[in-house]
Amino acid sequence: MTGVVDLNRYVPAYLTWIANKLSRGASAHYLAAFDTGIETWRCLVLLAIEGAISAQQVSKVIGMDKASVSRCFKSMQTKGLITMDLDAEDGRLRIARLTTEGKSLHDRIMGVALAREAAFLSVLDAQERETLIGLLRRLHENLPAVDAATVAYLEADRPSTKTRRP
Repeated sequence: MTGVVDLNRYVPAYLTWIANKLSRGASAHYLAAFDTGIETWRCLVLLAIEGAISAQQVSKVIGMDKASVSRCFKSMQTKGLITMDLDAEDGRLRIARLTTEGKSLHDRIMGVALAREAAFLSVLDAQERETLIGLLRRLHENLPAVDAATVAYLEADRPSTKTRRP
């Protein structure tokens, strides 16, 4: 295979650029206004939706490294944003729950987050937004096939190389 990637048509590049720039911008604003970074915001969102959640569940849903989630939970607990308890069904699993202070912080940041989303999507009409959400959902659901295709390609291209599954 020769040539170079056409960055004007390479979808993973656009998705990465958009995600990185959105995250970096959000983190800068949230740190300045609320002394809270993007990882904490992501955890606050899931906690507000779920009520109680483990670091493993957060990692699975949003793709954050479990160790990063655990560090984030520890910081959130120190700041009084969450409580940590053992799961009643699995005594080895620690479950986070929002405190009143954590819920208040979530509610304050949510206005900014929704304003950022509205500005981001303002170049699309309502139908285009629905189409985009549907396409993104399908792409997200297809990620296991991407990993499988990567492993298959590497095994065929480099049969002597042992590939590790993520």
